[in-house]
Amino acid sequence: MDFEVGAILTGKVTGITKFGAFVTVAPGKSGLVHISEIASTYVSDVHDHLAEGQEVTVKIIGVDKSGRMNLSIKSAPADAPEPVDETRRRPPPPKPQEAAVEPSFEDKLKRFMQDSNNKISGLKSNSDKKGARRRGR
Repeated sequence: MDFEVGAILTGKVTGITKFGAFVTVAPGKSGLVHISEIASTYVSDVHDHLAEGQEVTVKIIGVDKSGRMNLSIKSAPADAPEPVDETRRRPPPPKPQEAAVEPSFEDKLKRFMQDSNNKISGLKSNSDKKGARRRGR
């Protein structure tokens, strides 16, 4: 079996930790899927996405000198059929719609600045009112 960087394999989740999941890809050969390589969205709890015994498609993204494999689920081909596992705790998160257009950085920055200015002006007006009451006006 080929265990080189870039190889696509199917394995079974054998252990879950707070920093990732261990996946066995062959008898006696396993690797770690770091929490940042589980999904393309933010993962706060590995249990939300994976369960022990679940079969997953992984891509080898690194092999160190001692033979330990670094695996990725999010880098595995998206067209590969995802195995169905009834033991999962929660359904997978919905996939983002392709038609949704992401606002540009400039648009996000403009919106942030507007929100920030509104909040600051609200704080200033509140502090002005409090100061006037304390001085007896």
